[in-house]
Amino acid sequence: MLLSVLQANAVVLDIEANLRTMDDAARRAAQSGADLLLTPELFPVGYAPLRLRSGLDPAALPAIRERLAGIARRNRIGMVYSLPAPAGSGSVPGDGRPWHISATLLDAHGVEILTYAKVHLFGSEEREAFAAATEPPAVVDFNGIRTSLLICYDIEFPEAARAAAARGAELLLVPTALSAGYEAVPQVLVRARALESQLNVAYANHCGPEDACTFGGGSVVAGPDGTLLAEAGEGPALLFAEVGAAAVRAARNHIPYLRERRPGLYREWEAALPPEPENPGGRRA
Repeated sequence: MLLSVLQANAVVLDIEANLRTMDDAARRAAQSGADLLLTPELFPVGYAPLRLRSGLDPAALPAIRERLAGIARRNRIGMVYSLPAPAGSGSVPGDGRPWHISATLLDAHGVEILTYAKVHLFGSEEREAFAAATEPPAVVDFNGIRTSLLICYDIEFPEAARAAAARGAELLLVPTALSAGYEAVPQVLVRARALESQLNVAYANHCGPEDACTFGGGSVVAGPDGTLLAEAGEGPALLFAEVGAAAVRAARNHIPYLRERRPGLYREWEAALPPEPENPGGRRA
């Protein structure tokens, strides 16, 4: 399957401009034969947690989702997008209910086939604007590849990628918003997650300034042996990479990391640890 990854600069709360960027990328990706377009975290609305919480009208979200589905249908391409979403019941955030950061996988008909809500929030602004989710990543079949979702900071925890892999994922799609100065994340951690869980990992970042953040680009696609299948620099880019299940199965047969795990023993180890002091961290993404 040919996968495409958008790296671009969004404009905070300029939904029209951001959707035009996504539509253009979907058109170009489809013309190049891609089956799927991965876009960055919160790209349709821009990444600025507190501004989104105060300035985004929750009643606009269903229409944004429908327009995103229309982009997929019109261009006949699957797509991953990320938006705020309600925590708990209801169709839109509002009435004082908390928001999650979500990611959605659409098929080429614009039909939603998978959703995920971010489990690991980074920094004080995300924690003030959003609530951390608790559900594990689910897995669906997309064009013959078992596919799952994480969001940004999630991929920096081996447990999150391993949870997807243990559920059968062969392709892990990760919308992200990573500030400049953290190049080790795509170059080291993302590749490590791909290698240790033996799956393809695609990581789509913003680039350039948005509100108070400057994003470093560096989007990547890593194969199940940790090699880079595609990588971007600091500026706008549309990456392409061939990903499939055969390489994943070969890697898992060669070195059976997943089969030889000892999760019961690890739980015993965790239970014996002293509690960690809480560290809210600094602002990054």
